[in-house]
Amino acid sequence: MRLDGENSGEEQEEQVNSVAYSICGDGFPHPQELVVGYALTSKKKKSFLQPQLIGLARNRGIFFVAIDLNRPLAEQGPFDVILHKLSGKDWCEIIEDYGQKHPEVTILDPPDAIELLHNRQSMLQDVVALNLSDCHGKVGVPQQLVVTKDPSSVPYEVAKSGLKLPVVAKPLVVDGSAKSHELFLAYDEFSLSELEPPLVLQEFVNHGGLLFKIFIVGEAIKVVRRFSLPNVSKRDLSKVAGVFRFPRVSCAAASADDADLDPSTAELPPRSLLERLARELRHRLGLRLFNIDMIRQHGTKDVFYVIDINYFPGYGKVPGYEHIFTDFLLSLVQSKYKKRPVA
Repeated sequence: MRLDGENSGEEQEEQVNSVAYSICGDGFPHPQELVVGYALTSKKKKSFLQPQLIGLARNRGIFFVAIDLNRPLAEQGPFDVILHKLSGKDWCEIIEDYGQKHPEVTILDPPDAIELLHNRQSMLQDVVALNLSDCHGKVGVPQQLVVTKDPSSVPYEVAKSGLKLPVVAKPLVVDGSAKSHELFLAYDEFSLSELEPPLVLQEFVNHGGLLFKIFIVGEAIKVVRRFSLPNVSKRDLSKVAGVFRFPRVSCAAASADDADLDPSTAELPPRSLLERLARELRHRLGLRLFNIDMIRQHGTKDVFYVIDINYFPGYGKVPGYEHIFTDFLLSLVQSKYKKRPVA
């Protein structure tokens, strides 16, 4: 059966039978030898399974094995971990069924949990419910409006909601396509009728043209800076009208970490705040591999907004990601063995 997002397993770089297990006294494979079955799109495979990750993983006893989507999953393996990022109802049913029949295998991550991040209306609900505010700062979500009706109704809906201009317009559904990541900045509500619902309209918050991408890998947190949209002034609003399309800012390759930036803008969010946010979202979302796009409100030190959450993001662009990820994979199997009762 052919599934969305990937070809067959002809391009496997490692075969299951190439892995030599050392059996411990309890009859289980030694935890330092870990087989990770992966089902990734071609694009994700290229960006994530880079030579430095594969080499380091092999040196640490971790073997990545391509899952053949043209064969029943139950006939493949054995796997310790399954790493996946594919779309489609068929794949979700396969991985859910496999997880139920093989509870000893760690699935990264459950399809039903991932599904929450495929909708921009639901992805930020847990941040709103968290209402995170303490001595280290405050984390919220920009005011949002979901538009699913005819485009001509958009100006009325915006005026009715009290949403302030400008607004960022994003497709409601996140399906991995280029279209689902299109980004528009609208300076007047009437121009919004040019866009095609379903949309999420998000109030634009001035943030000094800088975005913080917070990468979560299990309990590990890595923050990188990315350039973002510049501030918009009242003078700009009086002179500019219309809707303007922007590239996918949040995944731009250009890092802002080494740029000469205003210290008040570039200062990373407090570590303790990020740790609490990550811990709460891991629990609420039921995910271990995701990233949070966060901005700091311009002119403040401790007011932050989460504008997007993405599943299995571009880890390959994170410095040292191969060490972070291999540590994470080994921690999974080590915790599994610690939980096993002694015979």
